[in-house]
Amino acid sequence: MPRPKTMSDEDVLNAAFAIMRAEGPDGLTFAALSARTGLSGATLVQRFDNKPRLIQRALVQAWDGLDGQTTALMASVQRTPEGAIALLVGLSGDYGGIESYADDLRILREDLRDPLLRARGARWRDVLSGVLDECLAGLPAAAPGLGLLMAAQWQGSLLWWSFDPQVPVTEFVEQSLTRFVEAFARRPA
Repeated sequence: MPRPKTMSDEDVLNAAFAIMRAEGPDGLTFAALSARTGLSGATLVQRFDNKPRLIQRALVQAWDGLDGQTTALMASVQRTPEGAIALLVGLSGDYGGIESYADDLRILREDLRDPLLRARGARWRDVLSGVLDECLAGLPAAAPGLGLLMAAQWQGSLLWWSFDPQVPVTEFVEQSLTRFVEAFARRPA
């Protein structure tokens, strides 16, 4: 009879993700995860096979969390330009300060290397830009694809903020997206 799990896979994967955020993907080893969770290295290898599989499973779980957060925020905002801004500002809140944002960029590299994770990112982009299209549909210069353009503006604002993080990221993002919406609100159709 197999031994009962003393820690769920979800908790182990959360610990693995925390190590990656603090040390980068290269810092995630079975030894480091063993030290953090108290589980033996052999137990971890038995559960997750190898390091690439462990990283992938931790990032799939992180994508699941982002999908859940996005779904909850989408349900809470009105389908207006202000709702689009609120959605993206809400998604920006988890970035925290510059150090955590920079650490997350190290992890993004792993998402871009793995076809399964890239596909998750593409699906998230499509869902997010679709709801942004709905929110922006009433703007005078709204056109198909404006939601994706706004999402690109959002991602760019995160990057520009990171070079000079003088204000909280959410404040910078809100200012940037407000200017974006105002530009399309003033343009003739």
